[in-house]
Amino acid sequence: MSALMPTYARSDLAFERGDGAWLYGTEGRRFLDFGSGIAVTGLGHAHPHLVAALRGQAEKLWHCSNLYHIPAQERLAERLCAASFAERAFFCNSGAEAVEACLKLARKYHDATGHPERWRVVVAANAFHGRTLATIAAGGQPKHLQGFGPAVDGFDRVPFGDAEAAAAAVGPETAAILVEPIQGEGGIVVADDAYLRALRGIADAHGILLLFDEVQSGMGRSGRLFAHEWAGVTPDGMAVAKGLGGGFPIGACLATAAAAVGMTAGSHGSTFGGNPLASAVGNAVLDVMLAEGFLATVRARGEDLRARLEALVERHPGVLTAVRGRGLLLGLVCAVPNTDLVAALQENGLLAVPGGGNVVRMLPPLIVGEEEIATAVDIIDRACRTLTGQTP
Repeated sequence: MSALMPTYARSDLAFERGDGAWLYGTEGRRFLDFGSGIAVTGLGHAHPHLVAALRGQAEKLWHCSNLYHIPAQERLAERLCAASFAERAFFCNSGAEAVEACLKLARKYHDATGHPERWRVVVAANAFHGRTLATIAAGGQPKHLQGFGPAVDGFDRVPFGDAEAAAAAVGPETAAILVEPIQGEGGIVVADDAYLRALRGIADAHGILLLFDEVQSGMGRSGRLFAHEWAGVTPDGMAVAKGLGGGFPIGACLATAAAAVGMTAGSHGSTFGGNPLASAVGNAVLDVMLAEGFLATVRARGEDLRARLEALVERHPGVLTAVRGRGLLLGLVCAVPNTDLVAALQENGLLAVPGGGNVVRMLPPLIVGEEEIATAVDIIDRACRTLTGQTP
Protein backbone atom coordinates (compact mmCIF):
# COMPACT_ATOMS: atom_id res chain seq x y z
CA MET A 1 0.00 0.00 0.00
CA SER A 2 1.31 3.45 -0.92
CA ALA A 3 2.65 5.70 1.84
CA LEU A 4 0.90 8.62 0.11
CA MET A 5 -2.37 9.93 1.54
CA PRO A 6 -5.09 8.76 -0.86
CA THR A 7 -6.30 12.28 -1.69
CA TYR A 8 -6.15 11.72 -5.45
CA ALA A 9 -8.01 9.22 -7.65
CA ARG A 10 -4.90 8.70 -9.75
CA SER A 11 -4.92 7.27 -13.24
CA ASP A 12 -2.76 4.19 -13.62
CA LEU A 13 -0.03 6.05 -15.45
CA ALA A 14 3.44 7.33 -14.62
CA PHE A 15 5.76 9.37 -16.80
CA GLU A 16 9.53 9.44 -17.07
CA ARG A 17 10.09 12.35 -19.42
CA GLY A 18 8.39 14.97 -21.56
CA ASP A 19 9.21 16.83 -24.75
CA GLY A 20 7.12 19.76 -25.93
CA ALA A 21 3.49 18.64 -26.10
CA TRP A 22 4.34 14.98 -25.48
CA LEU A 23 4.74 12.83 -22.38
CA TYR A 24 6.49 9.45 -22.33
CA GLY A 25 5.26 6.82 -19.90
CA THR A 26 7.40 4.49 -17.84
CA GLU A 27 6.03 1.58 -19.88
CA GLY A 28 7.09 3.10 -23.19
CA ARG A 29 3.82 4.66 -24.42
CA ARG A 30 3.71 8.19 -25.76
CA PHE A 31 0.84 10.57 -24.92
CA LEU A 32 -0.15 13.91 -26.41
CA ASP A 33 -0.58 16.16 -23.38
CA PHE A 34 -3.70 18.33 -23.62
CA GLY A 35 -3.88 18.66 -19.84
CA SER A 36 -0.57 20.49 -19.35
CA GLY A 37 -0.47 19.56 -15.67
CA ILE A 38 -3.84 21.36 -15.34
CA ALA A 39 -2.81 24.46 -17.31
CA VAL A 40 0.68 24.61 -15.77
CA THR A 41 3.20 23.56 -18.43
CA GLY A 42 2.22 26.37 -20.76
CA LEU A 43 5.50 26.19 -22.67
CA GLY A 44 5.42 22.41 -22.88
CA HIS A 45 7.79 19.93 -21.32
CA ALA A 46 11.54 20.49 -21.13
CA HIS A 47 11.43 23.81 -22.95
CA PRO A 48 15.11 24.52 -23.68
CA HIS A 49 15.02 28.14 -22.52
CA LEU A 50 13.43 27.18 -19.19
CA VAL A 51 15.81 24.26 -18.73
CA ALA A 52 18.81 26.51 -19.35
CA ALA A 53 17.54 29.14 -16.92
CA LEU A 54 16.91 26.61 -14.17
CA ARG A 55 20.20 24.81 -14.71
CA GLY A 56 22.15 28.06 -14.77
CA GLN A 57 20.58 29.31 -11.55
CA ALA A 58 20.88 25.93 -9.82
CA GLU A 59 24.63 26.08 -10.27
CA LYS A 60 24.79 29.46 -8.51
CA LEU A 61 22.19 29.90 -5.76
CA TRP A 62 19.01 27.99 -4.89
CA HIS A 63 17.65 29.87 -1.92
CA CYS A 64 18.51 32.80 0.32
CA SER A 65 15.10 33.83 1.77
CA ASN A 66 13.26 37.11 1.46
CA LEU A 67 15.26 38.62 4.32
CA TYR A 68 17.59 39.79 1.54
CA HIS A 69 17.19 41.36 -1.88
CA ILE A 70 16.71 38.87 -4.71
CA PRO A 71 17.55 40.72 -7.96
CA ALA A 72 15.83 38.19 -10.23
CA GLN A 73 12.66 38.47 -8.13
CA GLU A 74 12.68 42.25 -8.38
CA ARG A 75 13.16 41.99 -12.14
CA LEU A 76 10.27 39.51 -12.40
CA ALA A 77 8.03 41.87 -10.41
CA GLU A 78 8.95 44.80 -12.62
CA ARG A 79 8.24 42.85 -15.79
CA LEU A 80 4.89 41.52 -14.59
CA CYS A 81 3.83 44.99 -13.54
CA ALA A 82 4.98 46.52 -16.82
CA ALA A 83 2.94 43.93 -18.74
CA SER A 84 -0.22 44.36 -16.65
CA PHE A 85 -2.30 46.82 -14.63
CA ALA A 86 -0.21 46.17 -11.52
CA GLU A 87 2.35 48.26 -9.67
CA ARG A 88 3.22 45.85 -6.86
CA ALA A 89 3.86 42.10 -6.68
CA PHE A 90 4.08 39.58 -3.85
CA PHE A 91 5.47 36.14 -4.67
CA CYS A 92 4.40 32.84 -3.16
CA ASN A 93 4.35 29.18 -4.21
CA SER A 94 0.88 28.34 -5.49
CA GLY A 95 -2.43 29.61 -6.74
CA ALA A 96 -4.17 29.09 -3.42
CA GLU A 97 -1.51 31.16 -1.68
CA ALA A 98 -1.88 33.88 -4.31
CA VAL A 99 -5.64 34.03 -3.69
CA GLU A 100 -5.04 34.08 0.08
CA ALA A 101 -2.70 37.03 -0.43
CA CYS A 102 -5.43 38.83 -2.39
CA LEU A 103 -7.91 38.23 0.42
CA LYS A 104 -5.45 39.58 2.99
CA LEU A 105 -4.69 42.50 0.69
CA ALA A 106 -8.38 43.48 0.68
CA ARG A 107 -8.72 43.40 4.47
CA LYS A 108 -5.45 45.24 5.00
CA TYR A 109 -6.39 47.90 2.45
CA HIS A 110 -9.54 48.80 4.33
CA ASP A 111 -7.80 48.65 7.68
CA ALA A 112 -5.10 51.00 6.41
CA THR A 113 -7.63 53.43 4.94
CA GLY A 114 -9.75 53.68 8.06
CA HIS A 115 -12.46 51.08 7.45
CA PRO A 116 -11.48 47.92 9.38
CA GLU A 117 -15.16 46.95 9.47
CA ARG A 118 -14.89 46.03 5.79
CA TRP A 119 -13.77 42.37 5.59
CA ARG A 120 -16.36 40.37 3.68
CA VAL A 121 -15.94 39.34 0.03
CA VAL A 122 -18.61 38.86 -2.63
CA VAL A 123 -17.83 35.66 -4.57
CA ALA A 124 -19.47 33.71 -7.39
CA ALA A 125 -21.21 30.37 -7.45
CA ASN A 126 -19.42 27.50 -9.21
CA ALA A 127 -16.04 29.02 -8.38
CA PHE A 128 -12.73 27.39 -7.48
CA HIS A 129 -10.07 29.39 -5.65
CA GLY A 130 -7.83 26.76 -4.05
CA ARG A 131 -7.68 24.19 -1.27
CA THR A 132 -6.84 26.16 1.87
CA LEU A 133 -9.55 26.67 4.48
CA ALA A 134 -10.24 30.21 3.27
CA THR A 135 -10.13 29.41 -0.44
CA ILE A 136 -12.46 26.40 -0.22
CA ALA A 137 -14.89 28.68 1.62
CA ALA A 138 -14.50 31.27 -1.14
CA GLY A 139 -15.12 28.61 -3.78
CA GLY A 140 -18.07 27.19 -1.89
CA GLN A 141 -18.08 23.77 -3.56
CA PRO A 142 -19.77 21.25 -1.20
CA LYS A 143 -17.38 18.48 -2.29
CA HIS A 144 -14.41 20.58 -1.19
CA LEU A 145 -16.00 21.77 2.05
CA GLN A 146 -17.20 18.35 3.21
CA GLY A 147 -15.49 17.38 6.46
CA PHE A 148 -13.72 20.71 6.89
CA GLY A 149 -16.43 22.64 8.71
CA PRO A 150 -17.24 25.05 10.00
CA ALA A 151 -16.51 26.96 6.82
CA VAL A 152 -14.44 30.12 7.15
CA ASP A 153 -16.81 33.08 7.37
CA GLY A 154 -16.68 36.21 5.27
CA PHE A 155 -17.93 35.17 1.83
CA ASP A 156 -21.24 36.21 0.25
CA ARG A 157 -22.08 34.06 -2.78
CA VAL A 158 -24.07 35.23 -5.80
CA PRO A 159 -24.69 33.69 -9.26
CA PHE A 160 -21.75 33.94 -11.65
CA GLY A 161 -22.48 36.46 -14.38
CA ASP A 162 -25.19 38.30 -12.44
CA ALA A 163 -23.95 41.85 -11.84
CA GLU A 164 -27.23 42.93 -10.23
CA ALA A 165 -26.93 40.17 -7.64
CA ALA A 166 -23.33 41.18 -6.97
CA ALA A 167 -24.36 44.80 -6.44
CA ALA A 168 -27.18 43.75 -4.09
CA ALA A 169 -24.74 41.66 -2.02
CA VAL A 170 -22.47 44.63 -1.28
CA GLY A 171 -22.99 45.98 2.22
CA PRO A 172 -21.21 48.09 4.83
CA GLU A 173 -18.88 45.17 5.68
CA THR A 174 -17.93 44.34 2.09
CA ALA A 175 -14.23 44.68 1.28
CA ALA A 176 -14.00 43.22 -2.23
CA ILE A 177 -15.49 41.26 -5.10
CA LEU A 178 -13.56 38.15 -6.18
CA VAL A 179 -14.23 36.34 -9.48
CA GLU A 180 -12.51 34.23 -12.14
CA PRO A 181 -12.72 35.84 -15.60
CA ILE A 182 -12.98 32.26 -16.87
CA GLN A 183 -14.11 29.58 -14.43
CA GLY A 184 -11.70 26.71 -15.07
CA GLU A 185 -12.46 24.01 -12.54
CA GLY A 186 -16.11 25.02 -12.82
CA GLY A 187 -16.23 23.90 -16.44
CA ILE A 188 -14.61 26.58 -18.65
CA VAL A 189 -17.35 29.16 -18.15
CA VAL A 190 -16.36 32.49 -19.68
CA ALA A 191 -17.48 35.67 -17.93
CA ASP A 192 -19.29 38.05 -20.23
CA ASP A 193 -17.18 41.14 -20.92
CA ALA A 194 -20.06 43.41 -19.89
CA TYR A 195 -20.32 41.52 -16.58
CA LEU A 196 -16.68 42.18 -15.72
CA ARG A 197 -17.06 45.84 -16.65
CA ALA A 198 -20.16 46.06 -14.45
CA LEU A 199 -18.24 44.58 -11.51
CA ARG A 200 -15.59 47.28 -11.98
CA GLY A 201 -18.30 49.91 -11.77
CA ILE A 202 -19.82 48.34 -8.64
CA ALA A 203 -16.44 48.24 -6.91
CA ASP A 204 -15.74 51.86 -7.79
CA ALA A 205 -19.17 53.01 -6.65
CA HIS A 206 -18.78 51.40 -3.24
CA GLY A 207 -15.07 52.04 -2.64
CA ILE A 208 -14.20 48.32 -2.55
CA LEU A 209 -11.58 46.26 -4.38
CA LEU A 210 -12.12 44.16 -7.50
CA LEU A 211 -10.04 40.98 -7.37
CA PHE A 212 -9.53 38.54 -10.24
CA ASP A 213 -8.43 34.94 -9.84
CA GLU A 214 -6.36 34.29 -12.99
CA VAL A 215 -4.52 31.26 -11.65
CA GLN A 216 -5.82 29.09 -14.49
CA SER A 217 -6.86 31.68 -17.08
CA GLY A 218 -3.74 33.82 -16.89
CA MET A 219 -0.26 33.62 -18.39
CA GLY A 220 -1.36 33.54 -22.00
CA ARG A 221 -3.88 30.72 -21.79
CA SER A 222 -6.81 32.77 -23.12
CA GLY A 223 -4.74 34.28 -25.95
CA ARG A 224 -4.04 37.43 -23.94
CA LEU A 225 -1.48 37.53 -21.15
CA PHE A 226 -4.44 37.77 -18.75
CA ALA A 227 -8.03 36.86 -19.60
CA HIS A 228 -9.56 40.05 -18.16
CA GLU A 229 -7.82 42.02 -20.90
CA TRP A 230 -10.49 40.82 -23.34
CA ALA A 231 -13.04 42.92 -21.43
CA GLY A 232 -10.87 46.04 -21.32
CA VAL A 233 -11.21 46.21 -17.55
CA THR A 234 -8.57 46.16 -14.84
CA PRO A 235 -8.78 44.82 -11.28
CA ASP A 236 -7.20 46.19 -8.12
CA GLY A 237 -5.61 42.84 -7.31
CA MET A 238 -5.07 39.55 -9.11
CA ALA A 239 -3.87 36.05 -8.29
CA VAL A 240 -1.63 34.26 -10.81
CA ALA A 241 0.31 30.98 -10.66
CA LYS A 242 0.27 27.78 -12.76
CA GLY A 243 1.76 28.92 -16.09
CA LEU A 244 3.91 31.58 -14.40
CA GLY A 245 6.55 28.97 -13.62
CA GLY A 246 5.90 26.59 -16.50
CA GLY A 247 5.96 23.72 -14.00
CA PHE A 248 8.18 25.24 -11.32
CA PRO A 249 6.11 26.21 -8.24
CA ILE A 250 5.54 29.96 -8.12
CA GLY A 251 2.51 32.19 -7.62
CA ALA A 252 1.97 35.91 -7.30
CA CYS A 253 -0.48 38.47 -6.00
CA LEU A 254 -0.36 41.49 -8.30
CA ALA A 255 -1.95 44.76 -7.24
CA THR A 256 -2.09 48.49 -7.76
CA ALA A 257 -0.02 50.62 -5.40
CA ALA A 258 -3.23 52.02 -3.91
CA ALA A 259 -4.64 48.57 -3.16
CA ALA A 260 -1.34 47.41 -1.65
CA VAL A 261 -1.06 50.38 0.72
CA GLY A 262 -1.49 48.18 3.79
CA MET A 263 1.02 45.51 2.76
CA THR A 264 3.92 46.82 4.80
CA ALA A 265 6.90 45.06 6.39
CA GLY A 266 5.74 42.11 8.47
CA SER A 267 2.16 42.11 7.15
CA HIS A 268 2.65 39.01 4.98
CA GLY A 269 5.43 36.64 4.01
CA SER A 270 6.54 33.44 2.29
CA THR A 271 9.70 31.46 3.00
CA PHE A 272 10.13 30.14 -0.51
CA GLY A 273 8.11 32.68 -2.50
CA GLY A 274 10.06 34.11 -5.43
CA ASN A 275 13.34 32.50 -4.43
CA PRO A 276 16.23 32.57 -6.92
CA LEU A 277 15.25 29.30 -8.64
CA ALA A 278 11.59 30.26 -9.02
CA SER A 279 12.39 33.78 -10.18
CA ALA A 280 14.89 32.57 -12.76
CA VAL A 281 12.26 30.30 -14.29
CA GLY A 282 9.52 32.94 -14.08
CA ASN A 283 11.71 35.39 -15.98
CA ALA A 284 12.46 32.72 -18.58
CA VAL A 285 8.71 32.12 -19.04
CA LEU A 286 8.18 35.84 -19.62
CA ASP A 287 11.05 35.90 -22.13
CA VAL A 288 9.02 33.52 -24.28
CA MET A 289 5.48 34.77 -23.61
CA LEU A 290 6.29 38.44 -24.09
CA ALA A 291 8.18 37.85 -27.34
CA GLU A 292 6.63 39.48 -30.39
CA GLY A 293 4.03 37.28 -32.03
CA PHE A 294 3.79 34.65 -29.29
CA LEU A 295 0.30 35.51 -28.03
CA ALA A 296 -0.96 36.08 -31.57
CA THR A 297 0.10 32.53 -32.37
CA VAL A 298 -1.71 31.25 -29.26
CA ARG A 299 -4.87 32.98 -30.46
CA ALA A 300 -4.50 31.46 -33.93
CA ARG A 301 -3.96 27.98 -32.50
CA GLY A 302 -6.96 28.46 -30.23
CA GLU A 303 -9.19 29.45 -33.15
CA ASP A 304 -7.99 26.43 -35.14
CA LEU A 305 -8.58 24.00 -32.28
CA ARG A 306 -12.00 25.47 -31.48
CA ALA A 307 -13.17 25.22 -35.08
CA ARG A 308 -12.07 21.60 -35.25
CA LEU A 309 -13.75 20.79 -31.93
CA GLU A 310 -16.99 22.43 -33.07
CA ALA A 311 -16.93 20.20 -36.14
CA LEU A 312 -16.63 17.18 -33.83
CA VAL A 313 -19.65 18.37 -31.84
CA GLU A 314 -21.71 18.32 -35.05
CA ARG A 315 -20.32 14.91 -35.98
CA HIS A 316 -20.87 13.29 -32.57
CA PRO A 317 -23.99 14.76 -30.93
CA GLY A 318 -24.39 11.63 -28.82
CA VAL A 319 -21.09 12.35 -27.08
CA LEU A 320 -20.50 16.12 -27.37
CA THR A 321 -22.94 19.01 -27.10
CA ALA A 322 -20.88 22.23 -27.16
CA VAL A 323 -17.46 23.89 -27.05
CA ARG A 324 -16.74 26.88 -24.81
CA GLY A 325 -13.77 28.88 -23.67
CA ARG A 326 -11.13 31.24 -25.06
CA GLY A 327 -7.73 30.74 -26.61
CA LEU A 328 -6.26 27.42 -25.52
CA LEU A 329 -8.54 27.23 -22.47
CA LEU A 330 -11.35 25.22 -24.05
CA GLY A 331 -14.00 22.86 -22.76
CA LEU A 332 -15.95 20.09 -24.46
CA VAL A 333 -19.42 19.83 -22.93
CA CYS A 334 -20.32 16.15 -22.90
CA ALA A 335 -23.54 14.20 -23.43
CA VAL A 336 -21.87 11.17 -21.81
CA PRO A 337 -20.06 11.20 -18.45
CA ASN A 338 -16.96 13.33 -18.94
CA THR A 339 -14.86 10.71 -17.14
CA ASP A 340 -15.82 8.19 -19.84
CA LEU A 341 -14.50 10.49 -22.55
CA VAL A 342 -11.31 11.25 -20.59
CA ALA A 343 -10.69 7.50 -20.21
CA ALA A 344 -11.33 6.85 -23.91
CA LEU A 345 -8.98 9.67 -24.88
CA GLN A 346 -6.27 8.32 -22.61
CA GLU A 347 -6.67 4.86 -24.07
CA ASN A 348 -6.02 6.38 -27.48
CA GLY A 349 -3.01 8.43 -26.38
CA LEU A 350 -4.44 11.85 -25.50
CA LEU A 351 -4.44 13.32 -21.98
CA ALA A 352 -7.23 15.74 -20.98
CA VAL A 353 -8.72 16.97 -17.72
CA PRO A 354 -12.32 16.67 -16.46
CA GLY A 355 -14.07 19.78 -15.15
CA GLY A 356 -17.36 20.85 -13.63
CA GLY A 357 -20.55 20.89 -15.66
CA ASN A 358 -19.66 17.52 -17.27
CA VAL A 359 -16.89 19.18 -19.27
CA VAL A 360 -13.59 17.83 -20.56
CA ARG A 361 -10.95 20.54 -20.47
CA MET A 362 -8.65 20.92 -23.46
CA LEU A 363 -5.50 22.65 -22.15
CA PRO A 364 -2.67 22.02 -24.61
CA PRO A 365 0.66 23.77 -24.10
CA LEU A 366 0.70 27.20 -25.66
CA ILE A 367 3.49 26.06 -27.99
CA VAL A 368 1.28 23.34 -29.52
CA GLY A 369 1.69 22.93 -33.27
CA GLU A 370 -0.83 22.52 -36.07
CA GLU A 371 0.08 18.85 -36.58
CA GLU A 372 -0.38 18.13 -32.88
CA ILE A 373 -3.79 19.79 -32.92
CA ALA A 374 -4.76 17.67 -35.93
CA THR A 375 -3.54 14.54 -34.13
CA ALA A 376 -5.53 15.41 -31.02
CA VAL A 377 -8.70 16.00 -33.02
CA ASP A 378 -8.27 12.64 -34.75
CA ILE A 379 -7.94 10.96 -31.36
CA ILE A 380 -11.06 12.70 -30.03
CA ASP A 381 -12.95 11.61 -33.12
CA ARG A 382 -11.80 8.02 -32.60
CA ALA A 383 -12.75 8.10 -28.92
CA CYS A 384 -16.23 9.43 -29.74
CA ARG A 385 -16.73 6.65 -32.25
CA THR A 386 -15.71 4.11 -29.63
CA LEU A 387 -18.14 5.54 -27.08
CA THR A 388 -21.03 5.33 -29.56
CA GLY A 389 -20.18 1.82 -30.72
CA GLN A 390 -18.95 2.86 -34.13
CA THR A 391 -15.87 1.44 -35.79
CA PRO A 392 -12.93 3.62 -34.73
